[in-house]
Amino acid sequence: MALPLLLIALILGIVEGLTEFLPISSTGHLILVGELLDFNDERGKLFEIVIQSAAILAVCWEYRARIIATFAGLGRDEVANRLVINLVLAFIPAAMLGLLLGKYIKAVLFHPVPVALALIIGGLVILWAERRTHTVTIQSVDELKPLDALKLGFAQACALIPGTSRSGATIIGGLFFGLSRKAATEFSFFLAIPTLAAATVYELYKERHLLSLQDLDMWAVGFIASFVSAFLCVRWLLRFIASHSFEFFAWYRIVFGLLVLAAAQFGWVTWSAA
Repeated sequence: MALPLLLIALILGIVEGLTEFLPISSTGHLILVGELLDFNDERGKLFEIVIQSAAILAVCWEYRARIIATFAGLGRDEVANRLVINLVLAFIPAAMLGLLLGKYIKAVLFHPVPVALALIIGGLVILWAERRTHTVTIQSVDELKPLDALKLGFAQACALIPGTSRSGATIIGGLFFGLSRKAATEFSFFLAIPTLAAATVYELYKERHLLSLQDLDMWAVGFIASFVSAFLCVRWLLRFIASHSFEFFAWYRIVFGLLVLAAAQFGWVTWSAA
């Protein structure tokens, strides 16, 4: 029996908000949950863009004081100038590769089984990153140099593969490059703002023919659910990393990915392109 559309919107909004900033892949979860709810058509893809914008707004609200101070200090304050330059440098790799490879990646990899494989591989990488010797050379976002930011940008670009996780690639890349967990996580949050905002505007422009006032109630429910859950998740993650590693998320990814593969193998769920 098909679920009511507003309930689907609520579920997907919560999924987006809870997974966007955790290293577990929001895109991968939306592909899988959208498939299970039979809401993975063009209308569903547009809805995902709408709820992603709510997650961006949530992190902007959490860091509103820093964002306002940065804009106010541009051109005059060295710390503000450095942060903006670093974000621009880190944004470029994913933007360029996304424009070049985005259509191919969507056609080939935006399916449950490739997502499951990426979840498992990403989980193993997180375990490796956490169990190696982690020498911290950069304690805060303000200590990042342009080369550090560019390297983090290339790490983020790995998340063009659905199931990898944009935040996960940036955070774990940061651990490899000598950032503290807090610095890597906060830079991932800041980098999400231009990255997701640009992707949202670009996708909305491409899919503008699908915009309809009839879907306004569905968008509203999903937007609010995504904003609230993302805001709470960002605050929780900052507290969590103060005393925990990311191994929990690694095991979650591995177990979840194996369940998806098992569902495909044994016919528990009929995944598309499985």
